[in-house]
Amino acid sequence: MRDILVAGNWKMNGDAARNSELLAGILAGVPVSDRVRLLVCPPFPYLAAVAEQIADSPVELGAQTVSEHPSGAFTGEISAAMLRNVGCSYVLVGHSERRSLFGESSDAVAAKFSAALEGGLRPILCVGETLAEREAGETRIVIDRQLNAVLERVGIAGFGTAVVAYEPVWAIGTGLTATPEQAQDLHRHIRSILAAHDADVAETILILYGGSVKGDNAAGLFSMPDIDGGLIGGASLKASDFLAIATVAASL
Repeated sequence: MRDILVAGNWKMNGDAARNSELLAGILAGVPVSDRVRLLVCPPFPYLAAVAEQIADSPVELGAQTVSEHPSGAFTGEISAAMLRNVGCSYVLVGHSERRSLFGESSDAVAAKFSAALEGGLRPILCVGETLAEREAGETRIVIDRQLNAVLERVGIAGFGTAVVAYEPVWAIGTGLTATPEQAQDLHRHIRSILAAHDADVAETILILYGGSVKGDNAAGLFSMPDIDGGLIGGASLKASDFLAIATVAASL
């Protein structure tokens, strides 16, 4: 049975005092479970402070993006080695906001995925379709393209330590929601693409759902056979909301 990963993406939110308060609340209520893993992904300036506060706790640390370059004259960029150096074990790559707002192509995302692996990080590859793409019947085409760009770059072996997060962009902050069955259908599709390359990797990889997970819908989603947790946005910014999701996961 696969673990359940509950990953909080704080996006561009928080400050030193609020982060400390949020983490104190999370650490005070971490559910006891052999299956559930918790991860927080704060903005770059706070990574070191968060790493210090969660040291010796079950909560792990991730970053929100990474440079495809290992070092050099790339002002403003952060390398995988730097992220490892401050305590990160995970990094998000290809988040829908990075693709849509900052123009990251599937090839660029694949390069970042490769750099994360080479730097000793576990990449969380985000894939998913917009509302326009869904309405055009292109959901699987989009997901296949995003996955295949990475497969062509690193091969199926590169997914051995990775995580995939399915983000239906149309269900994030829009008031629209995917049913557990709709989410499961796409998670199964993602797993089937990977299984065509290596059945063992496909069976063991964690595939998270990233479409507005909350405490009241987590059970229905996480009970699906191919949904292995959530990439949490807004609900990760309040300890009680984040812990409600983690507690549901621990009960399954």
